[in-house]
Amino acid sequence: MYPKNAWYVAATPDEVQDKPLGRTICGEPIVFFRGENNVVAAVEDFCPHRGAPLSLGFVRDGQLVCGYHGLVMGCDGKCQDMPGQRVKGFPSIKAYPVEERHGFIWVWTGDPEQADKGDIPHLHWAESPEWAYGGGLYHINCDYRLMVDNLMDLTHETYVHATSIGQPEIEEAAPKTYKGEGDEVITERHMENIPAPPFWQAALEGNGLPSDQPVDRWQVCRFTPPSSVHIDVGVALAGHGGYDAPNDKKASSIVVDFITPETETSIWYFWGMARHFKPEDEALTERIREGQGKIFSEDLEMLESQQKNLLAYPERSLLKLNIDGGGVQARRIIDRLLQEEGRIPAASR
Repeated sequence: MYPKNAWYVAATPDEVQDKPLGRTICGEPIVFFRGENNVVAAVEDFCPHRGAPLSLGFVRDGQLVCGYHGLVMGCDGKCQDMPGQRVKGFPSIKAYPVEERHGFIWVWTGDPEQADKGDIPHLHWAESPEWAYGGGLYHINCDYRLMVDNLMDLTHETYVHATSIGQPEIEEAAPKTYKGEGDEVITERHMENIPAPPFWQAALEGNGLPSDQPVDRWQVCRFTPPSSVHIDVGVALAGHGGYDAPNDKKASSIVVDFITPETETSIWYFWGMARHFKPEDEALTERIREGQGKIFSEDLEMLESQQKNLLAYPERSLLKLNIDGGGVQARRIIDRLLQEEGRIPAASR
């Protein structure tokens, strides 16, 4: 179950260029395409003539043409034209509020009257030349809340990512979970005077810093509903202030995680890293993107296997430990939003 009165990342701009893109978001098949002046539009992926997916068609003069019989649809979901036919009286299909911003295409699948573009998160790093960003997309067969749990408790790094970002010092440092502004949930960990794991050794070298010296390391996970988790991460040469160290003594980044439900048990996972050092180094951006992609692929196998287990044993109750605090609080907020939308009763909370 997922909130629908919310903005979700649906695609990246490069995915919606000359051809329409079909993608299921929150259980709704949607087709994205570029209308007049290259502005992105989103309508139901359903031709009202014979039910063919409109995503199998093409775009002509800013309108979507069905690839089955040529019915022409406008950006507002209204039938516009069809060779030899009168179709303007046909019922419209659903059109969705959509916005291209910060290097992502956002869609609202709930009540369009409640869609406020001012609620799209502001991503400061996407607008600053002092930051570089590289990322990707994974399709994962799991409940979106399992990914939220995963990102709000990074204890698993010691085991799942043992050869890249994991190290024993993570589970030795107790996490602290608390409420941020509004519905934000924050879980943070700080580790002092420890060796840098392989991924962060490479990041230090990328910033012109030694990788063989002790470091202070931090992880600050920030959940924002409905399903975004951004994580302030980094290492600084030990003794220079850790998280607050000057830029020339650390390698710091924001791990960007937009988790978009496809169905009840599958997601579109938009991942990336916004880097606050050497933003002009495109080769470094690509190396980090490659390394991060491998790290997240390790989560993929674990999450899909976890989902299979949970479906096979729906009656089993799961333990809640102190390390699960961030995920538990995030789920409470999600449940409240679902209740407000009338999608779950209060007794289910």
